[in-house]
Amino acid sequence: VQLVESGGGVVQAGGSLRLSCATSGFTFDDYAIGWIRQAPGKEREWVSCISSRNVKPLYAASIMGRFTAHRDSARNTVSLQMKSLKAEDTAVYYCAADDRGVCGAESWRLTGYKYWGQGTQVAVSS
Repeated sequence: VQLVESGGGVVQAGGSLRLSCATSGFTFDDYAIGWIRQAPGKEREWVSCISSRNVKPLYAASIMGRFTAHRDSARNTVSLQMKSLKAEDTAVYYCAADDRGVCGAESWRLTGYKYWGQGTQVAVSS
């Protein structure tokens, strides 16, 4: 099983980045995929979740309206388009897979994810 994040980097405040999560080794269409971030010195924070049925993604209030998640079943990938980035968005961003296939309390509590990627660093300069 692999989840590999890419697309991180350094960007100025107000800029945009697009993260990708490439998956393999499990049945992608059975899993919900979440994005989670961890800022320096802070605990991991749930960002977004998109269910296996690709219903409307759920987002944390802190990024609502600025980030958009999308899943591509043909490529077994999930992307996170981030715009209007702020300094407080600086973090390592992880994607994770939940074999329950749905997004719910276990998603934002980070207790439902079975597989995790290694993360990609996003740094937003003010």
